[in-house]
Amino acid sequence: MSTSGREQADLRGVRVLVTGATSGIGRAMAEALVGAGAAVAITGRDLARAQAVAAAMAGGSGRATPVAMDVRDEEQVARGVAEVLERLDGLDVLVNNAGVGMRNVNPRFLTDPQPFWKVSRRAFEDVIATNLTGYFLVAVAVVPHLLQAGRGRIVNVTMNHSTMRRRGFVPYGPSRAGAESLSRIMEADLAGSGVSVNMLLPGGATATGMIPDELTPEVRERLLPASVMAAPILWLCSAAAEGVTGERIVAAEFDGWLEEWKRRAGSPAARPPGSEGG
Repeated sequence: MSTSGREQADLRGVRVLVTGATSGIGRAMAEALVGAGAAVAITGRDLARAQAVAAAMAGGSGRATPVAMDVRDEEQVARGVAEVLERLDGLDVLVNNAGVGMRNVNPRFLTDPQPFWKVSRRAFEDVIATNLTGYFLVAVAVVPHLLQAGRGRIVNVTMNHSTMRRRGFVPYGPSRAGAESLSRIMEADLAGSGVSVNMLLPGGATATGMIPDELTPEVRERLLPASVMAAPILWLCSAAAEGVTGERIVAAEFDGWLEEWKRRAGSPAARPPGSEGG
């Protein structure tokens, strides 16, 4: 179970739960993990879709297991996590990724931003329920099992800091800012437990279903591919990342981050560098 930089990871025997794995960056991460040999729970609100996505990953060296889970629903989360633990025979890594974007609130959010006072309470709460409360609920269901095992990893997917203060980005910006705060506190609460908490973000606008249809071809060409998340998530799930916690890793800058980490890792007093870009 090892990887460094862009080398191929060997994650055989590693069990991973990826929320929101049926599309976008969640699917890209799940595909990379299965390709590296991991056993991956493919979760999403629609079981049939999760089954189709898992079937499409067949043939990799790992295994994709579809599980229905709406992260907004505490009972569904509890049932889903219990199913994952049973079908994967335990769990090593939680990747909190399920999220909804501004497109659900304002389909033209990039070209016609909507001020916060025009956002309905329901729209606000729907985004917070997935992007923030969902992270909390899944972590609450998973952490007792990781603590019992005495080890485990949590990776919370977040976004650029600019997204958190951008005009017209309520409630998406606040939901991501809240997830970052949650991640920091989770890491502090779990300090010394053997369970690590790190954040991972693409590092720019990414080609997913969250992007509006009206973008020009020129703008679309500048979007990051969802696969930008592959190398860092493989590393974070590998033996090479043992003991790494409290980090905020920008996927688009991962190679540089990793080289800096390698330089500093040799010093007993050194912690991996923070990656505060984005």
